[in-house]
Amino acid sequence: MTAECKVQHERQTRGADSRPALRTHHAALVLFAHGARDPEWAAPFRAIANRVAATRKDLSVKLAFLEFQAPALADAIGELVADGHSAIHVAPLFMAQGGHLKHDVPKLLDAIRGAHPALTVELLPAIGDVDCLREAIAGWLIDVVPEKTA
Repeated sequence: MTAECKVQHERQTRGADSRPALRTHHAALVLFAHGARDPEWAAPFRAIANRVAATRKDLSVKLAFLEFQAPALADAIGELVADGHSAIHVAPLFMAQGGHLKHDVPKLLDAIRGAHPALTVELLPAIGDVDCLREAIAGWLIDVVPEKTA
């Protein structure tokens, strides 16, 4: 993550919640994607999870899905809790705050918190809500399409 993305994350976290961002001795992260009937659909998300896990040896990384694929969010978090984690970051790999992130995910997290009352969960912003990620996508699009020559 670039320094710019780290600073932006800190600002967004404090803006949404006055508590400081979670800091744990051995952190846990759940990458949360929609899911699809085609198992190959998840390959990019698995690659991201593997890259994060390979780079951040101090971080327990799981991939979870809303539907069609396993594990479900509650199952992935349950495994992390069973491994001794009491603080978990959930990174929704969704481009925007649609119905799932506005309605479904808060209900799922409420149920998870009910099942694990000592658990602290930080829901990170949708990837499309992170300025530096939008800029990276826009930059790639600008670069990938050749400019018209005179």
